[in-house]
Amino acid sequence: MTGLMRCGVAAAVVVLCLGQGVRAETPLERGKALMNGIVACGNCHTPQGPNGPVPGMEMAGGTPFDEKPFTAYASNITPDPETGIGRWTDEQLVTAIREGKRPDGSLIGPPMPYEFYRHLSDGDVRAIVAYLRSVPAVKNAVPKSVYRMPLPAAYGPPVGSVPDVPRGDRLAYGAYMAGPLGHCLECHTPMLPDGRRDMTRAGLGGERFTGPWGTTVSRNITSDKEHGLGLWTDAQIKRAITEGVRPDGARLGPPMAYHFYKSIDDADLSALVAYLRTLPPRS
Repeated sequence: MTGLMRCGVAAAVVVLCLGQGVRAETPLERGKALMNGIVACGNCHTPQGPNGPVPGMEMAGGTPFDEKPFTAYASNITPDPETGIGRWTDEQLVTAIREGKRPDGSLIGPPMPYEFYRHLSDGDVRAIVAYLRSVPAVKNAVPKSVYRMPLPAAYGPPVGSVPDVPRGDRLAYGAYMAGPLGHCLECHTPMLPDGRRDMTRAGLGGERFTGPWGTTVSRNITSDKEHGLGLWTDAQIKRAITEGVRPDGARLGPPMAYHFYKSIDDADLSALVAYLRTLPPRS
């Protein structure tokens, strides 16, 4: 991913290239757009009830992920000083997001997709932090996650400076959306025996997700014409992403976060679709 990141990081604002113009956003504005759109941290960190997100519990954590190798609980990432991240510095939050390391040095385990988050740009990760500072603090003690597998000593070397990806470069920005921002390829790429994603089969799907909805399987999002998106129009792909509806009218199930993705602006959505078109057909 680092080869895609070619734009300088602005100090006070995030500069976004839109077509031929340039629009400046504050970090909080950018963070709000990301968190309520493609990044969708609330898809895991906001408790869900029968009718959707539980009111008054945005980012308060507690969602369980019960898998064979672990029983994990989404952390409380509101500014509550006792049960959330209220006492963490901005630098500690950036390290936690990109490197999976808490202020006490312990690792945050799966299902956080650090393989992708390591490549979040400096501007975007700080925009996410700005948004987390803005949500109401909620006191909500979350159970400690239990891992029945060894965690590594680290997820990689310390992350240095990561420049922004120019939104005017449609394919580069689409790849950034599918990787570091939305981590679409985290769910839609098969896993190797050691727990890493097999990026030689990126987009092939086949991962199983079990929850209150039952069991869903991630779909093939390569350009394969029989099993993937090869025969779908751009409009059909966009509808699946933002509304959770396939061309045949069938609905997509959780954890597909289309209730967040519906707020992605059309230029960014077009960039994401353009990138998906480049995934080689795999069946």
